[in-house]
Amino acid sequence: MIFKRALTHELAINMLVALTVLLTISMTTFVIKYLGQAASGVFSSEAIAAFLGFKVLNYLPVLLSLSLFIAIVTTITRSYRDSEMVVWFGSGLSLAAWIQPVLKFSMPVMLGIVILSLALSPWALQQSTKYRNQIDNRDDLSTLSPGVFKESRHAERVFFVESFSQTGSQVNNVFVQSLQHQKLGVTVAQSGHQETTPDGDRYLVLENGSRYEGFEGSPDYKILQFERYKILLKPNPLKEVELTSQGLPVDQLVREKNPANRAELHWRISVPVSALILMLIAIPLSFAAPRAGNSFNLMVALLIFMIYTNFLSIAQAWIAQQKPYAAGLLWSVHLAMFALALYLYYRRTAVVARSYKKHRA
Repeated sequence: MIFKRALTHELAINMLVALTVLLTISMTTFVIKYLGQAASGVFSSEAIAAFLGFKVLNYLPVLLSLSLFIAIVTTITRSYRDSEMVVWFGSGLSLAAWIQPVLKFSMPVMLGIVILSLALSPWALQQSTKYRNQIDNRDDLSTLSPGVFKESRHAERVFFVESFSQTGSQVNNVFVQSLQHQKLGVTVAQSGHQETTPDGDRYLVLENGSRYEGFEGSPDYKILQFERYKILLKPNPLKEVELTSQGLPVDQLVREKNPANRAELHWRISVPVSALILMLIAIPLSFAAPRAGNSFNLMVALLIFMIYTNFLSIAQAWIAQQKPYAAGLLWSVHLAMFALALYLYYRRTAVVARSYKKHRA
């Protein structure tokens, strides 16, 4: 009982550390990507947190699987280093006896991976697509960022504002360039705000400014001074949300049996299956050779995970491309990795048996 509690505690800490590191690396990559898009005016900086949450939920099943794999390898490797495995084998227990306590710890994680892979991750991707569609449907003023030139979606205007008021309803030092019927117009104003008419039309109302109008290449320009000037903000056409197979629920994937949906369904089932097989591989893989470095097992574990995942991704792509026997290849990868687990158990058990006989002789 004491051993099981200590094992569970150590596995939990190692998994938490591994998951924290992986999440930090992933989130840093995503944040840099989204900050670049926000700086270019694709969406506002307030949307970064939402997109980041959806992205993490989408990748969480794979990250949990890798974190569990690393936690088991590092925990049992530490037991070899501290000679605890000598006591384990000396008491008559085999390496396979580790499966029961490790599996007991892993079952809640496996359940979480199943729920994430089959339901939550597709839901997150679906919500991310809908949210991006809402952002794309906003008017030009809603996408402005202070200090950034922003071209309208209709490619007929360029907006620039120096700053926003604290409430966000007022803009300061506004620049608007427009081109209509080969006529160039440049409007500058000290301030501005947005108004909505009872008919639902939205206007950018500029105050205390000037407007310069003329044809390109012509020296004749009109200069107008104004106290109040309205610019109609054309609404963007509403687009229907087009979900890919990655964002569809499982029941829809089963009903609509096209190649992309079949590939996605195989992948969602493969994620928890691969997590279970990796858990079985981790136990014999954790054997620590005396002359091997402390990180050798971890490097081998990461290599196995990368090879396993890449082969599954290739098989998934082949299913989507309707290549023959692609589905069989995907499940052959699982069988090959399960066979590797059995071979490692056999090899480690044989090594321990020979060592024990030699020690008795």
